[in-house]
Amino acid sequence: MDKYVQIGLITKPHGLRGEVCVVSYADSPFLMQERIFLQAGKGPCVPYRVRSSRRHSGTELLLLEGIDDRNAAEKLRQHKVLIPHAELPELEDDEVYIEDILGFTVVLDEDGSTLGTLTAFSAPTPEQEVWEITTPDGKEVLFPAAEEFVAEIDVDSETIRITPPPGLLEIYLSGS
Repeated sequence: MDKYVQIGLITKPHGLRGEVCVVSYADSPFLMQERIFLQAGKGPCVPYRVRSSRRHSGTELLLLEGIDDRNAAEKLRQHKVLIPHAELPELEDDEVYIEDILGFTVVLDEDGSTLGTLTAFSAPTPEQEVWEITTPDGKEVLFPAAEEFVAEIDVDSETIRITPPPGLLEIYLSGS
């Protein structure tokens, strides 16, 4: 059975021909050229052939086979865009796929103490990735995964060392 990787999210229909707007989490738009899979929530992954793909106002516009009008495109709003993990391009030595580090332990670079586990991610904008870190006591920390805050990702030990911006942890961990 294929393992799928989310590479984007359909946000809305575009125009009347059935195109959909996709916020892409991938560095390369070429991953959405021929075939993609769509998933609603935790439902099954459904394959679609990509009839056309183009860039427009910072987003990808896809026209999918079988989606021929705005009404059909509207039904795909908030569907995840996925591809099989095996179709991902090779990485450089210092790169990782976010899907591959979910479940890693997150520690503070300052003192080595464990903050929690990387449980999810989102990309509210193509330029900004946000990690969801769940602490041992179940609190959720939303962490801006910018290069200046991620000190190290050690794949062998399944550990991520972070240097949070000042005051961030206090917002999530104080009180309650």
